[in-house]
Amino acid sequence: MGLWTLLEGFLLLANALAILNEDRFLAPRGWSFSEFSGGRTKSLKGQLIGLIYATQYLRVPLILLNTICIIVKLVSG
Repeated sequence: MGLWTLLEGFLLLANALAILNEDRFLAPRGWSFSEFSGGRTKSLKGQLIGLIYATQYLRVPLILLNTICIIVKLVSG
């Protein structure tokens, strides 16, 4: 496993977190951001919710990274 494969894996994970919908998927399971806006953000669940919301706000850089990844794959084969 090379560095490029590892970076692609992280990019796929970031894509998976970015497309999660709060109303349809997160809130019914108790993972909404409004529940953890208090001081309980230090827990593991609070940290994961923060990570999910951070990736949702970084959708434009994710689109650019996906485009770069696709171009590199097309050029290198």
